[in-house]
Amino acid sequence: MDSNITPLDPIAFHLGGFSVHWYGIIIGCGILLGLALAMREADRLSVDQNIIADLCIWAIPVSIICARIYYVLFEWKYYAQHTSEIIKIWNGGIAIHGALIGAVATAILFTRAKGVSFWKIADIVAPSLILGQAIGRWGNFMNQEAHGRAVSRAFLENLHLPDWIINQMYINGTYYQPTFLYESLWDLAGFVFLLLLRRRAAMHRGEIFLTYLIWYSIGRFFIEGLRTDSLMLTAHIRMAQVVSFILIVCALILWFYRRKTGLSAKRYDEQ
Repeated sequence: MDSNITPLDPIAFHLGGFSVHWYGIIIGCGILLGLALAMREADRLSVDQNIIADLCIWAIPVSIICARIYYVLFEWKYYAQHTSEIIKIWNGGIAIHGALIGAVATAILFTRAKGVSFWKIADIVAPSLILGQAIGRWGNFMNQEAHGRAVSRAFLENLHLPDWIINQMYINGTYYQPTFLYESLWDLAGFVFLLLLRRRAAMHRGEIFLTYLIWYSIGRFFIEGLRTDSLMLTAHIRMAQVVSFILIVCALILWFYRRKTGLSAKRYDEQ
């Protein structure tokens, strides 16, 4: 039975001699949905929507490039021997922490140039970021990557997963744990949580974004420990876990520092 399982085609369609991959389509959909959500919230807060749109024009390509560079650097032993594959981002191989570094750096420079609050803009886009990550993990699903250790089919069936997910977790004769799904669901729950939080009067400026960093990093820390394709800092230390831990600590320090010093005195929805 298992030998007859055919994985889903990672290529959505062909356009001339160009192959359009589901990976790119799914990530693109996540970006567009996140942009629409952020622009709607900006309008609600009387923030110029063009600021969000212009930021995305800069931040999206920078984030993708940084995500790829981050990944390639930690897999340099392979890419040094296959340099022609460095640009083949459609085959997978981008790191969200690299994208986050690129996005935050771009946003800091952009908001300074525009004379607007970085923290206000960061709060507006935070739910969009985690929603985009939740959607983007399904690109990993189509590429059969970002999975966990080998498991039995019975293990997957006990998770009450539909057959089309179980079958896609059958890779080269072995079933694998769907860690992409765990992270997608965690991110989706985080998205809902952030939407609820930003309606609370107790939230001060910057705290929606800091909550995003903490929520995502907690889930990523534990889920990363289940994966088999982690980028490694050393033979036994996973880079994503190190970065997640640092982000949690830094976000908590910033939260309390900004509250204590009055830097976050304004409420989230204040002008």
